[in-house]
This record gives sequence, structure tokens and C-alpha cells, in this order.
Amino acid sequence: MSKVQAVIAPSLLAADFGILAQEAQKVLDMGADTLHVDVMDGHFVPNMSIGAPVVKCLRKHLPNAFLDCHLMVSDPEKWVVDFAKAGASNYTFHVEAHNDPAALIDKIHSLGMKAGVALKPATPVESVLPFAEKADLILIMTVEPGFGGQSFMGSVMPKVKTLREKFPLLNVQVDGGLGLGETVETAAAAGANVIVAGTSVFASSDPAAVILGLRNAVNSRM
Repeated sequence: MSKVQAVIAPSLLAADFGILAQEAQKVLDMGADTLHVDVMDGHFVPNMSIGAPVVKCLRKHLPNAFLDCHLMVSDPEKWVVDFAKAGASNYTFHVEAHNDPAALIDKIHSLGMKAGVALKPATPVESVLPFAEKADLILIMTVEPGFGGQSFMGSVMPKVKTLREKFPLLNVQVDGGLGLGETVETAAAAGANVIVAGTSVFASSDPAAVILGLRNAVNSRM
């Protein structure tokens, strides 16, 4: 692979939880590459959401889907085994929540999952540089984690640019307030190739067009 690929990951946080599997299948059928699963404990962030039992149910209904689980929790190591057993494809934890990220990456890999590391908007990118190549992706939050529907923070784009310059083949993910137009164009120009989009996909009357538009914005910059 000579360059990174565009990956569009609709966030299930914006889906209808009453018909979650159907909502997930719909966006996959419309061209999504992965499904972004937001997990919140009400402690690390001021909100609660789904956990490993829901991931297990999604896996039963979506046996071939890539389930990109983003753990916004205070003790990410505690849940690694549960999510591996549930069928998570990727396990992203926050660098702010663990004192030995490199070791946790190794543990995640040992259980057959890919490993991601996330940074809150105020966390300096230098905190992940020592182990960025060990991880499968680095997630730069473009909103404060915890709630959907927030506005995109372009001020964090220098972190994306730094990662892309230092690690040309790294999957650099952005999450929060992304949609067609200026936000995705700004993120793609900085070097992001993995786009998490919730409201802009699930609230759209034409999710397929949104997914394609996000993909084209990234591909035009890569």
C-alpha cells in the first residue's frame, strides 16, 4: 500500500437504538466501510451508552461488519477481554485513561483485535507519538467526547497534520461534528483518512450520498 485509504465510519450513537442492527446494516449497504461504536461509562465522560452485550448482539446480526469500538471509559483495560469475546474488531482507548498505552496496545492485539488510541481536544499529540506506529489508528477528537451533535473543532487539525507528516501510512481518525462541506474538507486537508460521522449520516435523507461525499473529500487529498 503506497498511501492510506479513505474509511467512512458512521457513528451508531446517532442511530435509532430501537432498531440498531437494521440501522447499521442500512449504512453498510449504502457504502460505509466500518461501524463506529461509542462506549461511555458516565465517569470518563458525562454520558452513558452501550457496552459489550450490545456489541455481541450486533456481531450476531452483522457477522462480517468491522465494529470500531471507541471506549470513553476510565478503566479501558478492564473491558478488553469482554469486547474481544463480544466480537469487537477494533478497540480504541483514551491515552488520558491509561498509564501504559504501549502495553495495553499489546494486550488488545493479543486478543485478536486492532488497537486504537484516542486523544481529547486538549491533549497534546506528543502524548501518542512514542507508540503511534504500534497502534492501528490514532483518533483525534474534534469535539469534547461524550455527546453527539457537537460542532467541529478545527483548532485540533495541527495534531492531525503532525501525525500524517510523521507517519504517512497511519490511519488517522477524526470524530465529532463532521459532515459534507467545510468540516470534512478541513480534516482531509490536514491528513485525516478515517472519518467518523454520526448525525450527518443518520439524519440525512440520502445517507449514501453523504457517505460517498465524505469518501470523495478524503480521496481527493490522499
